Amino acid sequence: MKLSKIGSKSTYHRCTKELHHYKYLIYEPSHNPFKGSIIKMLNFETTSGQALDLAVPNQGQALVPSNKHIQTMKNSYKLPKPKNENEVLDFFKKESWTKLEAQKFYNHYQAVGWKIGGKIKIENWHALARNWILKSEELKTEKQVSQNQDNLHTVRNKNYNQPL
Repeated sequence: MKLSKIGSKSTYHRCTKELHHYKYLIYEPSHNPFKGSIIKMLNFETTSGQALDLAVPNQGQALVPSNKHIQTMKNSYKLPKPKNENEVLDFFKKESWTKLEAQKFYNHYQAVGWKIGGKIKIENWHALARNWILKSEELKTEKQVSQNQDNLHTVRNKNYNQPL
C-alpha cells in the first residue's frame, strides 16, 4: 500500500481484485488477520520468455525483493544539523557574521529539535543559517524605519467634534 501510495485498505483490496479480474496478477485473499494474502504477479517484459531464477529447483517465477528499489544511500550535500555549537560559530565567522547571531541561531534550532515548524526535519543547516541572516538584516532595517516614523499620528488633546 505504501509503495503504491494507497491510503485506505478498502481501496487496496478493490484495486487488487480488479487486477486479478483483468488477469494482471493472481490474488488469493486471506480472511485470517494473522496470515497474509497471497499475490502472484507475472513478469511483464518485452522479451519473448518468462524470467526464471535458475537457482530455484522448481524453475518458478523469479521473485524480486519488495525493498530492492529503495536506496538507503545518504546524500553528502545534506547537512541535517551541526555536530556542536562550535561548528555553527565557525560557519558564521567564515561568512563574516556576528557571534551573537550564531548563538541565537544555534539555540533556537537546538530548542526546536532541528525541525522547521516542529514537523519538517532540516536537510541543510547552512542554507537555513544564510536565510536566518537575511531575515535578521530585514528585521533590523524594518525596525529602524519604524522607529523613525510615528505610525499613529495621535495627539493627547483630541477634538471629537471634527469629522473623520
